[in-house]
Amino acid sequence: MIRTAVLQKCLQQNVRICVQKIIHSRNVTRQLSTTARKCYKLCCRQSPKTVQVPSLKRGNNNLIKRFYSSDLPEHYKIALPALSPTMEMGTIVSWEKKEGDQVSEGDLLAEIETDKATMGFEASEEGYLAKIMIPAGSKDVPIGKLLCIIVTEEEGIAAFKDFKADEEPEQKASSPAVQPEPVKQPASHAPPSPAPAPAPAASSPPGPAVPPSLMTVPLSPPPAVSVMPAPSSGGRVFASPLARTLAAEKGLDLSMITGSGPEGRIRGQDVLNFVPTMVMPSAAHRPTTTPGVAYTDLPLSNVRQVIAKRLLQSKQTIPHYYLSVDVNMDDTIELRKELNNELAEDKIKLSVNDFIIKASALACKKVPEANSSWMDSFIRQHHTVDVSVAVATDNGLITPIVFGADKKGLAGINLDVSSLAQKARTGKLQPHEYQGGTFTISNLGMYGVKNFSAIINPPQACILAVGSSEKRLVLDEDAENGFSSSSVMSVTLSCDHRVVDGAVGAQWLVEFKKYLERPVNMLL
Repeated sequence: MIRTAVLQKCLQQNVRICVQKIIHSRNVTRQLSTTARKCYKLCCRQSPKTVQVPSLKRGNNNLIKRFYSSDLPEHYKIALPALSPTMEMGTIVSWEKKEGDQVSEGDLLAEIETDKATMGFEASEEGYLAKIMIPAGSKDVPIGKLLCIIVTEEEGIAAFKDFKADEEPEQKASSPAVQPEPVKQPASHAPPSPAPAPAPAASSPPGPAVPPSLMTVPLSPPPAVSVMPAPSSGGRVFASPLARTLAAEKGLDLSMITGSGPEGRIRGQDVLNFVPTMVMPSAAHRPTTTPGVAYTDLPLSNVRQVIAKRLLQSKQTIPHYYLSVDVNMDDTIELRKELNNELAEDKIKLSVNDFIIKASALACKKVPEANSSWMDSFIRQHHTVDVSVAVATDNGLITPIVFGADKKGLAGINLDVSSLAQKARTGKLQPHEYQGGTFTISNLGMYGVKNFSAIINPPQACILAVGSSEKRLVLDEDAENGFSSSSVMSVTLSCDHRVVDGAVGAQWLVEFKKYLERPVNMLL
């Protein structure tokens, strides 16, 4: 390990050496880091290449890059990261900042439409927006594409007025660490003697996988406060025990919260102060009409393309079969009225859908085969019941999740569904709130639909399609005329025959029907 004294000597002699390996070292001290940066910057002032000095923010797996060059001021390159695990491309809906505007950490830079929703795109560095590389309305922007440039000083804005990104091959999400990007030099400048190449990536200390946007500065997803990018698989979040306890109680992801403690450590107060962003979706796609013709071409949004792709995949690869049953809802409707009278002071109004979610979750505990997923080479049987509830939005269908529905009461389910549905319709759902789930419910009863068959949401094995309740005459031995009027609801269970056999699906419907026809059993 090169000591500070050695680096200072190099600084005095203006010797061009590579200290990138030292900066990457987890054991480097703050004093050594500062001296190394000064040496590295001074040594590269006469270099024809742009060099990258990684930020030493602890726990930041994206390694924010700062760029130094002989003819450009200090700046950050902002690239498009993956805002969801399935995102491959994005659409720039709008820019919230203009060229020349000052940018603070946590400011909303732009709105990006992903394959799931329209999300706010926040700045993770302070400075001035010098250049917007991709204008608003641009579609199918690949991950890792340079979006904009931020300079640290206002005087550096003019240097990027005519800046153009160097053409280089696109890099996929799985590409390894990226080499420094060359900066073009005027022909009149004679290139100095080549400097020793930086240590190869293989000699660096082992660490978490690096995304393709390592060459530039990726921004974080849309929490209201400035956030640290979520750690990749195996990454570590530094937080106090109190912060972890509070986050677990509130159901928050610690990777979405910025820590105010030493080296970015998350404290309890950071969790208490965390508030989701209020980001309204914007319409990035507009219908086009052709004069003299009787039709309108509607461009496909990213969300609609993903829905089409997944549903087609489901129908083509999953052997669906369907089971239907009628459920007498009289007792459930009566119990709902009684509970709503008790909860009126708390301003909680239970819906029939809350009872359906609870009954489905309990039936999954009775018949765990229905609470399973097809994983190609094996079947995964889940120990918790996380119910995905289909919600229709202006951008398409999305399925937010009620986690642990089997362990929650009816009032808790009601609050979760109301909150998630509101977030879904305003485009504020976080990825962890709609990705996953072990069982899905789709309810079209409020539209007067009697019955329908839903398409399974892979890799889940079942989805329940719920129709409307209607008054029917049913046999009643206690009635004088031998029949009575009851509210009857039709439901259809779609099953993946690779996971759930017909008899198992029928058994699940039996348990589901028992809970709704005798709802007091759900309270036991």
